[in-house]
Amino acid sequence: MTTEILRGLDAGLVEQDEPQLSPDAYKEVFRRHPAGVAVVTFLDQEGAPVGFTATSVISVSADPPLLAFSLASTSSSWAPLSRARTLAISFLAADQDDVSARFATSGIDRFAAGGWTALETGEPVVDGAVSWLRGRIVQRAPVGGSYLISVRALTHGVSAEALPLVYHDRTYHRIGDHTAV
Repeated sequence: MTTEILRGLDAGLVEQDEPQLSPDAYKEVFRRHPAGVAVVTFLDQEGAPVGFTATSVISVSADPPLLAFSLASTSSSWAPLSRARTLAISFLAADQDDVSARFATSGIDRFAAGGWTALETGEPVVDGAVSWLRGRIVQRAPVGGSYLISVRALTHGVSAEALPLVYHDRTYHRIGDHTAV
């Protein structure tokens, strides 16, 4: 992070004198909050595919169609994402925990095993995903040690048969009709 961003963040935090959660306590809370699992993909400046697993994808607005996710500023994907204009987000199916694990692993070619298709515009989407969307990045906002990336959805695809993959308490889960209340 740049010094200017840190100074701005520090100034905002100084104004808030109440005690705050420790990082461990904060993580404990969110480990108990289930999240859908997605893979964010895009092309770097040389046209090579880049991707990572995200459980922070949220819907922001249906009109206009906006969504967001966060990415740590220390992530190896941050530098190429900071320059990308468009991306794809594949929402993983219940049987794709191995895909999630692969895209969460550092230091490997996450695309070497295949299982993805390039859209006409070049962004990779994961084959067999529950759904995917292609979007244009509209904002990258520094927040703490991360960036909040806002995206306008442009195109999409869905699978009528696939069920979603969920991440809860550091474990993958499969949900379906049998889990409905």
